[in-house]
Amino acid sequence: MILVSYNVNGIRAALKKDFIGWLKACNPDVVGLQEVKASPSQVDLSMFEDLGYEVYWHEAVKKGYSGVATLTKQKPNAIHYGMDMQKYDDEGRILRLDFDGFSFVNTYFPSGTTGDVRQAFKYEFLDDIYGFSQDLRIRHPELIWSGDYNICHKPIDIHDPISNKKSSGFLPEERAWMDKFTESGFDDSFRLINPDLAHQYTWWSYRANSRSKNKGWRIDYHMTTPGLKDHITKATIHSDALHSDHCPILIEID
Repeated sequence: MILVSYNVNGIRAALKKDFIGWLKACNPDVVGLQEVKASPSQVDLSMFEDLGYEVYWHEAVKKGYSGVATLTKQKPNAIHYGMDMQKYDDEGRILRLDFDGFSFVNTYFPSGTTGDVRQAFKYEFLDDIYGFSQDLRIRHPELIWSGDYNICHKPIDIHDPISNKKSSGFLPEERAWMDKFTESGFDDSFRLINPDLAHQYTWWSYRANSRSKNKGWRIDYHMTTPGLKDHITKATIHSDALHSDHCPILIEID
């Protein structure tokens, strides 16, 4: 089973860059999309359905903002929208699909790059989603928690850890949260398979030719619970996909 996470930074923009062609060639079983910036009524869903996908969508109240969608070729046993906290659910940040053997949690974590107010909101979200994750694991022990976390965890995950040490997304408090989250029972699946592989990023600024110079950040993850560890056979980053300022990340589980 192949699972993909991809912040498309606007699904309608990505579709104009042949996202469907990429999806057909990659042919994953489950795809978590973040920052879709659209409602399902604004997208021709038959493009996905023709490839065999069911489409589930959690849009933001604010038009053209945030939102997540999950495509799946395997019918889920249940679908859950949001985390029952209105201030986050109004921004369309989380969508869970339950399958036999695991649940796939597609999440778009807030960014704090626009200033102190949103950084404070991000910290609130981190506190709340940590508690939510611990409660959820009691009911659903095996989780694949995928998405754009908007945090680089380790110095190996960012092109310049020294100059970015005061940048949102690499702040000590954010990295400490990642420590707490992983220590609570979530594995960074990419590092399980590629523990020391450097210069592997999932997001690049549009400024200063950052992508062509590979001056990026690894802020997108498939976090997995320990019971899935021995079932992960592949974890890759597809930096050649050019539909967004992010790129897709892929894991394969048997």
